[in-house]
Amino acid sequence: MRSATKTATTWFGVVAGIAGLEHGYFEFLQGYTRPYGLMIASIGPPCVPEEVWNACEPAMTVIPNYLLTGVLAVIISLIILVWSVAFIHRKHGGLILIMLSAALLLFGGGIFPPLIGMIGGWTGTKINKSITSAKPNGLLRLTAKIWPWSLVIFLAWVFGQFFVGYFFNTFLLKIMVYFMIFLLLILPLSVYSAYSYDVLNVHEGELNVII
Repeated sequence: MRSATKTATTWFGVVAGIAGLEHGYFEFLQGYTRPYGLMIASIGPPCVPEEVWNACEPAMTVIPNYLLTGVLAVIISLIILVWSVAFIHRKHGGLILIMLSAALLLFGGGIFPPLIGMIGGWTGTKINKSITSAKPNGLLRLTAKIWPWSLVIFLAWVFGQFFVGYFFNTFLLKIMVYFMIFLLLILPLSVYSAYSYDVLNVHEGELNVII
């Protein structure tokens, strides 16, 4: 089993699950009301998307009801959390996480949380695959040294943005586009550094990092 890959997959799933819970909670609070369309704001009035750093937590739903959407988002998010922590290493664990994340996307779990979950699911499909054919090289050695800090930085960004946004909303609103770019970079870097760590750990036992 690829230990670092499993760790990355688990944390991606946990992040998707927690973020999905948050979206579902705010949708639930909006009650038995009908959205205007497929795309919704998880946080209802008085939140104004253009005035807050999180754009009132955008999401989508195929169910024309905030309350039911919120309930489904919470249920799916809880399943994702349990699956990511306890069952992701199973034969089809990654594929099931991808399907759960797709369901989260359709039922109010936000936009980025399901994306993170899908990337985690794809990574999870590699957990039990052999890496004996992979050849260690300079790039692998370099990126392996980044593990697990690439994942730590990603988690700090995900959870730290709420603290920064609460106290410095205007500042974070101005630079949010750069944060999105950062997310799109740090996610694949975390996946590849985990892979690199596993390759070197299997072939050479060079690394002393214990996750």
